[in-house]
Amino acid sequence: MSNIIAIVGRPNVGKSTLYNRLTESQRAIVDDYSGVTRDRHYGQGEWTNRTFTVIDTGGYVHGSEDVFEAAIREQVLIAIEEASVILFMVDVTTGITDLDDEVADLLRRSKKPVFVVVNKVDHALLQNDASIFYSFGLGEIYPLSSASGSGTGELLDEVVKHFEDIPEEEGQLPKYAIVGRPNVGKSSLINALIGKERNIVTDIAGTTRDSIRIHYNQYGHDFMLIDTAGLRRKAKVKENIEFYSVMRTIKAIEEADVILLMLDATEGIESQDINIFHLAEKNKKGVVILVNKWDLIDKNNKTSTVFEEEIRQKIAPFTDVPIVFISVIEKQRIFKTIEAAAKVYENKIKKIPTSKLNDVMLPIIENFPPPATKGKYIKVKYITQVSGRVPMFAFFCNLPQYVKEPYRRFVENKLRENFNFEGVPIQVFFRQK
Repeated sequence: MSNIIAIVGRPNVGKSTLYNRLTESQRAIVDDYSGVTRDRHYGQGEWTNRTFTVIDTGGYVHGSEDVFEAAIREQVLIAIEEASVILFMVDVTTGITDLDDEVADLLRRSKKPVFVVVNKVDHALLQNDASIFYSFGLGEIYPLSSASGSGTGELLDEVVKHFEDIPEEEGQLPKYAIVGRPNVGKSSLINALIGKERNIVTDIAGTTRDSIRIHYNQYGHDFMLIDTAGLRRKAKVKENIEFYSVMRTIKAIEEADVILLMLDATEGIESQDINIFHLAEKNKKGVVILVNKWDLIDKNNKTSTVFEEEIRQKIAPFTDVPIVFISVIEKQRIFKTIEAAAKVYENKIKKIPTSKLNDVMLPIIENFPPPATKGKYIKVKYITQVSGRVPMFAFFCNLPQYVKEPYRRFVENKLRENFNFEGVPIQVFFRQK
């Protein structure tokens, strides 16, 4: 199963700063007033060779305080259900507030591992002040400063102990996950592929209440198909479609082999689509992009080419991805989606014999060697493919530290040209011979 850390808590306690710290990024907007986070942020983190996804459950809701608090409550309940570990963040400088107490009450009733993270403990004098948070009855507290990073290592050491091991299961069926923003036609595509109304389909975003797995075994294809529309109705939770969609999508991406990212042709590729694409890339998954509702577009002989170029510009630098224009309603090219996914899966597990790899790549490198650095020339002697979740290649040379990113890109492009890794992120390493 996927390992997901959800950061919960009231506004302005430093959730986005901790998110940036754990993912080593600056993607979340950080400022010193409440409600800055207007979008859900999710990214990859790693600690002691354990990878995980971090979700900042911030979020801004216009309206009265009652609406604001209700929205926070919704997010906490969703995080309790979907996350592997919950970080309950509080602020040592303000002590315990009524909203903190309400969140703590929800977490006490959960069965998920909860870590009370006391933020803004920037010096030893505040350590004693942090002890008040033991009164939540949620166990050990973890004082830290998300701004400086002090204390985060000790927290992560304990957090990773609660992760489930993700087994490397061999011989299982390939898993293809259909992902995308709500109401782009994910469930309709599955119904069209399997030839029956397996899923409830309406024009209302978020109709699917659970992620649905279907064993597809037709026309020579045998795989598991995952629908990630993923909104589950709970008696005490108001529907928060966006947050549910993000959680379900993350789980599906981490568990699938190939991601079918579905776009709406009438809206084009949007920021959320790009976020999903890069999350799949970071998780080392194969990707196929499906442009649905193509029948609704006024077309000429250049329309698809222009549309495709726009998509590739926005997903750069990983642009070697199949793009299929479909109409689920008209059943146009829907079976081409399966063929494209199967080819990407084959590319993902492809092994290139070492002799062939050297026969092809060494002459290319000899004709176009890495540029000299400080008067020193880099000589690549040997190439081999190493085992990994995606194709990974080690280039053994005398001075690997001098190989720059543009040359890595050049080598990756030559690998793609000669061995066809369409739809699959590949990794290139230069190592000491």
